[in-house]
Amino acid sequence: MLGTRPRVGEIVDSVDAVGKHLLMRFSGGLTLETHMRMTGSWHLYRTGERWRKPAHLVRCLVEVPDWSAVCFSAPVVRTFPTGAEGTAADPLAYLGPDLAAPDPDASGTVAPDVLAACLERMTVVGDGRAQIGDVLLDQRIGNGIGNVYRSEVCWACGVSPFRPLGAVPPAVRADLLATAGRLLQANLGRADRTTVPGGLAVYGRRGRPCGRCGTAIRSRHAGDRARIVYWCPTCQAS
Repeated sequence: MLGTRPRVGEIVDSVDAVGKHLLMRFSGGLTLETHMRMTGSWHLYRTGERWRKPAHLVRCLVEVPDWSAVCFSAPVVRTFPTGAEGTAADPLAYLGPDLAAPDPDASGTVAPDVLAACLERMTVVGDGRAQIGDVLLDQRIGNGIGNVYRSEVCWACGVSPFRPLGAVPPAVRADLLATAGRLLQANLGRADRTTVPGGLAVYGRRGRPCGRCGTAIRSRHAGDRARIVYWCPTCQAS
């Protein structure tokens, strides 16, 4: 773990998710940030209960009376001063608006100001030559979209994940972001991600028929980290 550790006896004041980051704030003025990426997970155990993963995978352990919260295999585990949140010194200041945050006036949708801010950031930050699937993963634009949702959102909107950002009209960009927010919010608190009845539309379904047109789903590595993207070559031809 990077950073100063909270002292024994401090109280956990709050726990919040900011996109793909989990923030745990302590009474002594420190915030613990963890990011699971593709390998990490938090487990909650009663005191004395056997852990489901080996101890050598532990990245962080938070113990309170009767309970233990154990973070396994997370690539990002660090602390920073809670007072830095919302300032230029905030290590998460680069993040775009949280697409998983529901609109207080219309549950299940992205608030209009959040959508507008994400669209503006897409114009300012996004490279017009970059593929839209990769642009959706850029947490500076709107945070919360991961590799699974990249594929699912593009399928839901009938957009090829390989289309250059510059060739995506503003209305389609808005549809992609709004759809991402809707799917993220619908899956809050769920361990199994569901975007269509019965599971996922394209992610992890290479060679299986598209639920919309019956064409075999394809996949390939794409982007800087060569993550796998799934798509329907018929429904998402352009």
